[in-house]
Amino acid sequence: MSNIYESAEATLGFISSPCLTKVELRVACRGIADRDALSKPDPCVVLKMQSHGQWFEVDRTEVIRSSSSPVFSKIFLVDYYFEEVQRLRFELHDISSGNNGLRDADFLGAMECTLGQIVSQRKLTKALLKQGNTAGKSSIMVTAEELSGNDDYVELSFSARKLDDKDFFSKSDPFLEIFRINDDGTESLVHRTETVMNNLSPVWKSFKVSLNTLCSGDHDRELKCTVWDWDSNGKHDFIGEFQTTFKEMRAEQEGKQIQWECINPKYQIKKKNYRNSGTVILNHCKIIKMYSFLDYIMGGCQIQFTVAIDFTASNGDPRNSCSLHYIHPYQPNEYLKALVAVGEICQDYDSDKMFPAFGFGALIPPDFKKRHLHVFVAGIQGVVEAYQNCLPKIQLYGPTNIAPIIQKVASSASEEMHTKEAMEYFILLILTDGVITDMADTREAIVHASHLPMSVIIVGVGNADFTDMQILDGDDGILRSPKGEPVLRDIVQFVPFKDFKHASPAALAKSVLAEVPNQVVDYYNAKGIKPKCMSDYESTRTFSP
Repeated sequence: MSNIYESAEATLGFISSPCLTKVELRVACRGIADRDALSKPDPCVVLKMQSHGQWFEVDRTEVIRSSSSPVFSKIFLVDYYFEEVQRLRFELHDISSGNNGLRDADFLGAMECTLGQIVSQRKLTKALLKQGNTAGKSSIMVTAEELSGNDDYVELSFSARKLDDKDFFSKSDPFLEIFRINDDGTESLVHRTETVMNNLSPVWKSFKVSLNTLCSGDHDRELKCTVWDWDSNGKHDFIGEFQTTFKEMRAEQEGKQIQWECINPKYQIKKKNYRNSGTVILNHCKIIKMYSFLDYIMGGCQIQFTVAIDFTASNGDPRNSCSLHYIHPYQPNEYLKALVAVGEICQDYDSDKMFPAFGFGALIPPDFKKRHLHVFVAGIQGVVEAYQNCLPKIQLYGPTNIAPIIQKVASSASEEMHTKEAMEYFILLILTDGVITDMADTREAIVHASHLPMSVIIVGVGNADFTDMQILDGDDGILRSPKGEPVLRDIVQFVPFKDFKHASPAALAKSVLAEVPNQVVDYYNAKGIKPKCMSDYESTRTFSP
């Protein structure tokens, strides 16, 4: 019994070397040039990290409309390794109105540094370099903070009543900002709500924030809350403010009504009969216990691994040494390298080690009609043998349609979802040599699968141009279905194998599986599903040797 836990921990270390600590990065910019005399930029910062000489997007901030000196509320969470040089690139983009993607955005500048530089200085300010590495007048400030041990989150919901009206022809458009007061007296932006238009008694959407971010784990730490009236020119009008602590907020859990008078200090001095500029109410405060990937794995969550292999004609005749499917007697092809690198990791998390394996795009004997191959095999070695055995018997054909396979795995994941237990999480590995031909159906299938306990890994084999595949990875804005429905969460990781052609199998596995632990945790935590306790797990599971 203990072997599977030891294997799980050892394999997790294979995915990610021991992390010294986790670091929060906050970003602000100054002096961004206006687009023209009538409009300010709509800035967004994209964080990229270098791996094997390539820049990969890690995350991006929200878009702040009409701002030349934005302070972003989005916080980047990164792992810090003392023994590694972790190169970061912060790119500033001006996002077109009504579009949060980067394709139509204007590049405003970038700053490159190492995570070690930020951590050692705690606050790093550098000029943003434009194309050609020329420095402009704009700068970026990145602040680092080490996370303490408490990973719990708190869910908060606020509303307001009778706020001051700051607009002449309509009512105020209020939003709320929450700042944490640090030990040195500085303020750190914790959260900025959405703007509620034309409403003096707004109800803002609930949000989740870690206790580390909110108050550094100190429930008595002072929090400053500020209410603003949003203006399209970026010059927001101050309505009022109040101070509180998380300790005071927690009283809401005991049934007490928690509210604060929103005070404008200038009005308080000037106006004799001034009482307040409105009231802010805490509607909801709930502490959410956050569980780790190993909590779920050691509680019995199994990784159900499925592989799908591209058997379309574009791969070339398997009998020809130039084919991507050619079986060399001494050297595995790219399909086998990718399959083994990823599959050997995942199989350690599956007790019965029986894997569904699909092939798509082939004509199948004896009638050589087009359909999907589908077999159940034992272990990754079984998948390898099934792949090698079928190649001489099938005819490569087409098209490259992967939506049916995503839908097939999603059907199994849907059954697991209805159990409301953390027992099975599904990973689909798709190996393909070209851009898929059913992009619309695939987008629809991924949006549906984003609601399920499921992740999709796509490895592009060969030297094709995979630019259009990046849209599935959610790296250029939010992936949407053809009907416009956004994904609930990012579940797709796309990696071109050629980027790792000369790297070790461990490097490929680390890259494609790096997001999976967080995807598992995000799914179950969002659903409020706890790990099963060890005794429950042991009574319901048997293990193959």
